[in-house]
Amino acid sequence: MSNVNIGISAEHREQISAGLGRLLADTYTLYLTTHNFHWNVTGPMFNSLHTMFMTQYTELWNAVDPIAERIRSLGHIAPGSYAQFAKLTSLPDAPEVPPKATEMIRILANGHEATARTARSLYELVDAAADEPTADLLTQRLAIHEQTAWMLRALLED
Repeated sequence: MSNVNIGISAEHREQISAGLGRLLADTYTLYLTTHNFHWNVTGPMFNSLHTMFMTQYTELWNAVDPIAERIRSLGHIAPGSYAQFAKLTSLPDAPEVPPKATEMIRILANGHEATARTARSLYELVDAAADEPTADLLTQRLAIHEQTAWMLRALLED
């Protein structure tokens, strides 16, 4: 890519972009798993979970573009293939056989927590680079993942 001169060093832009690539992979993997569960949920909580999963996968789908575009703004190529996402994500792939509804909830709660950890892991680097736009993006993503994980965990309480 042509020279990018936005006040962030090339090394920092590369490291931040790599971290954002991991966040993008986690987000896309979580999106795909949530959409899968939306299609395949069964049982007494079907209606409420089907609707909740749709809300969640829509939010995740809308999140991938800003993450990828931030990578591009930093002068790097955003990962965008299943193979790349599989290498970069910290999340397991969705089970081939859909689990019971409560296990779906547990998997998604764990996925949101893992994605929050991925986002949080970038703060030190982003702070050192004075990359406020990425810090803002991370803050927004963290708030959503932490709140969604809490709401999912609440469903697992007795």
